[in-house]
Amino acid sequence: QVQLVESGGGLVQAGGSLRLSCAASGRTFSTYNMGWFRQSPGKEREFVAAINWSGDNTLLTPSVKGRFTISRDNPKNTVYLQMNSLQPEDTAVYYCAARARSVWIMSARVIDYDYWGQGTQVTVSS
Repeated sequence: QVQLVESGGGLVQAGGSLRLSCAASGRTFSTYNMGWFRQSPGKEREFVAAINWSGDNTLLTPSVKGRFTISRDNPKNTVYLQMNSLQPEDTAVYYCAARARSVWIMSARVIDYDYWGQGTQVTVSS
């Protein structure tokens, strides 16, 4: 079992930046693949980014490539999402997730993640 707590959300103007953090409890963080997802009102939760257990492989959804970066610090049990050049369409609740199974596969599917944080709101004003 792992608990995930996101932080770093807020209100920012278009073109601005935010860095989200996700702190994980437990001793097995370094064995999990981690992901960031987001959900806007009335829409399904969608994949944003993922990083493998060792941090040497990442996956980004096309709409954020070149703007967002995912990274992790295993000794600190933390995964980050650096978001630059934010746009109003990036407005959503952002969720951190951990995948404990089949970690040799990078997944963008909600169903493949085992643990979820409570989410942090990101609002980008135009």
